[in-house]
Amino acid sequence: MSDTTDTGPVLAADGTPLKRSLSRALRRQKMRALMLIAPLLLFVLLTFIVPIGQMLFRSVENDIVSRTLPNTVIALQDWDADSGQIPDEAIFTALAIDMQAAAEAKIHTRVGSRLNYEKPGISSLFRKAGRKAKKWDLENDGPYQEKFIKIAKGWGDPEVWRTIQTYSSKYTAGYFLNAADLQNGTEGPEWRPENEQIYITLFKRTLFMSMMITVSCIILAYPVAWILANLPSRSANLLMILVLLPFWTSLLVRTSAWKVMLQQQGVINDTLVWLGLVADDARLVMINNQFGTIVAMTHILLPFMILPMYSVMQTIQPTYLRAAKSLGATNWTAFWRVYFPQSIPGIGAGSILVFILAIGYYITPELVGGTKGVFISNRIAFHISSSLNWGLAAALGSILLVVVLILYWAYDKIVGIDNVKLG
Repeated sequence: MSDTTDTGPVLAADGTPLKRSLSRALRRQKMRALMLIAPLLLFVLLTFIVPIGQMLFRSVENDIVSRTLPNTVIALQDWDADSGQIPDEAIFTALAIDMQAAAEAKIHTRVGSRLNYEKPGISSLFRKAGRKAKKWDLENDGPYQEKFIKIAKGWGDPEVWRTIQTYSSKYTAGYFLNAADLQNGTEGPEWRPENEQIYITLFKRTLFMSMMITVSCIILAYPVAWILANLPSRSANLLMILVLLPFWTSLLVRTSAWKVMLQQQGVINDTLVWLGLVADDARLVMINNQFGTIVAMTHILLPFMILPMYSVMQTIQPTYLRAAKSLGATNWTAFWRVYFPQSIPGIGAGSILVFILAIGYYITPELVGGTKGVFISNRIAFHISSSLNWGLAAALGSILLVVVLILYWAYDKIVGIDNVKLG
């Protein structure tokens, strides 16, 4: 019969159980690591995530109508928009009360601008009515239906009131409908008139041209990266300076240079005419179209494709090719069956980088694309800086973000994001 001794849990030097002591030490390590990256996380949160979140929220935010015209919104709930008749005197009276308060607060033009996005011309109705409403005695100056229609005939249009009623809720899908070339109709969403359908065309053009730019960069970058990876270090470093040289030149300068080169009286056309390849009266149109945008952006984004390819190709051992040739493979077979598969991670990394940069570019397409070579990002920039329709800009940006995420997901399923390497 043998004696067994229960020694209990293993203790640390301070007398606490070793397991608890190790857990405490790991927690301290994690907290220390978190404190080190906390400033960066806070910076990203305040300068990137929060502003983008607020901007995207504008794509559904719509409280300006209900906040500026509260009495009118409540009164319009019982109005039948399909009746073909304008609202009764009670609703016009509610509008007069809201209009006077909004005009005194100088915010009547804001709601007019918001509704003008949905039906052009409403902005002027609110501007004219606001000037008159300041002088009204709301207890004695009725009836207001006749007064509003006398100020502007548009107040007698049922479609104006339908627009106010449709966009009176605090949240709206109207911006997303506009971004998809749709609008709110009497029976729900319907297509906009054909001459107003531009956004789907711009989305298709953006995706197509971004893919073309990515493919062009792959074709041009692969041989350059291969040469850099197989040259001696001194020669490779010298050529790398030439690859990086565009980063030291202003983007506007490079884009303007392409504008000068591609125009009909530019360097390229002059050279083709001098060589006799093109007649002087039949010069090529290479600017203000898709071709000019693809050429200029391929040049600008090419280094972003070369660098990932080069970093991956540097890790491919030349002994693999020599071994393949020693086993009877031709140069082409050795490249295609041995070298190329190992370089695919670099192609994948460069393709993702170039495609995402291309899909959001707007400076270069704006300068060399004309009307046929601009991207959806140019329209987003227009709505942010010129038309001030931030809601529509946010909706377009949200759709573009979703499209990119879907393409990223598809790429991960087909190729595998784990196979993307930077060397």
